[in-house]
Amino acid sequence: MAENKELFNAYTEESIRSLDWREHIRLRPGMYIGKLGDGSSQDDGIYILIKEVVDNCIDEHMMGFGKQIDIKVTEHSVTVRDYGRGVPLGKVVDVVSKINTGAKYDSKAFQKSVGLNGVGTKAVNALSSYFKISSMREGRVKVAEFERGVLTKEHKETDTKDGNGTLVTFTPDDTVFKNYHFIPDFLENQIWNYCFLNAGLTIHFNGQKYLSKNGLLDLLQRKTNPDDLRYPIIHLKGEDIEVAITHENQYGEEYYSFVNGQHTTQGGTHLAAFREAFVKTIRDFYKKDYDATDIRASICAAIAVRVQEPVFESQTKTKLGSLTVSEGGQSMKAFVLEFLSKQLDDYLHRNPTIAESLKKRIEQSERERKELAGIKKLANERAKRPTCTTASCATAASTLMKKLQASIKTSRRPNRRKLPSSSRRATPRAVPLQSPATWRHKPYSVSAVNR
Repeated sequence: MAENKELFNAYTEESIRSLDWREHIRLRPGMYIGKLGDGSSQDDGIYILIKEVVDNCIDEHMMGFGKQIDIKVTEHSVTVRDYGRGVPLGKVVDVVSKINTGAKYDSKAFQKSVGLNGVGTKAVNALSSYFKISSMREGRVKVAEFERGVLTKEHKETDTKDGNGTLVTFTPDDTVFKNYHFIPDFLENQIWNYCFLNAGLTIHFNGQKYLSKNGLLDLLQRKTNPDDLRYPIIHLKGEDIEVAITHENQYGEEYYSFVNGQHTTQGGTHLAAFREAFVKTIRDFYKKDYDATDIRASICAAIAVRVQEPVFESQTKTKLGSLTVSEGGQSMKAFVLEFLSKQLDDYLHRNPTIAESLKKRIEQSERERKELAGIKKLANERAKRPTCTTASCATAASTLMKKLQASIKTSRRPNRRKLPSSSRRATPRAVPLQSPATWRHKPYSVSAVNR
């Protein structure tokens, strides 16, 4: 009782604190950038800092301003330069130091942007030991410098010969990100995703040029092994939506999903809509009620959509929660279904060879699923027999496995097609068959950038 009384008395008006924006970000950084980490994982905070700055550059490009972004990353410093409109000079300090301040509350200025909450660059500023922003706009430049979110120097506007755009330099705070280091491969994957989603955008990263001309088609070509493809990649584009689809020889499902240029590694409503719409479109095209797992088995696909006022589950924006593509507009489910049911159906009618290859892959998955189910059932029945010893059951299961492997190998050989491609994966994927006791259908996965 005495202890409870002490705790009760300890809770007073002095216990209630009001933090300013900078203090809150530094006290609870996970709310803004996810986990901290040291850079050894591709979702560590130091990569999110870079993404928050580059996302603003991408938004400028999406609005039609700036076709080039320059990124330089050294051991402990990051510099990002875009060639967009530049931040209005009178608001340069505010946009990086006043929470809930930004132009993205106005859908006319940024109709389908990634950043919506006015938080991104403020978090970068607060979590950097040094942060500098320069805005070039119509021959004038404004510069401001910060340390851990505190303004240290605000330069007066001056004339400049540099083109319009914004330049940001920052150094992550090593008191927050302990012993951090950048891994170039992680950064390169981020940059390639930006290029795949913004065909025609040029990004210079540490002196190297990155450019994609074919969008998601280039992405799947980079992520797949051409020897494993069952048919050429199907690439479809429409207003505010783009998809690329193929099937391989592996098991399971693999997806790359994006919203307004953001890689949604955990999927969301757009990916759920795609998976459902793809099944319905295939059933309608072949006029057969194939099992959904057989239609999607071995699929490798990418989908990118543009959404007004997207709703994400967190500031890190890894999963989309939007139910509609715009306020009061079409539902995400109807939007994706309408696109696929027309565009994919038309494509398959115009390409009967690809349609036949896809059908064979679906029917092969159906046969393999039924064979696995039959062998599993037989193995379970034999295991229940009183005369079945552990050794005899294992021998029987092994024999059945060998027969199944031979059957699958034979059924696959005639359907494999060697396709030309500019990129090859170093090591083709191989998924071994499991023992009867552990047979399960592999659930679909929303793949990370690396495979």
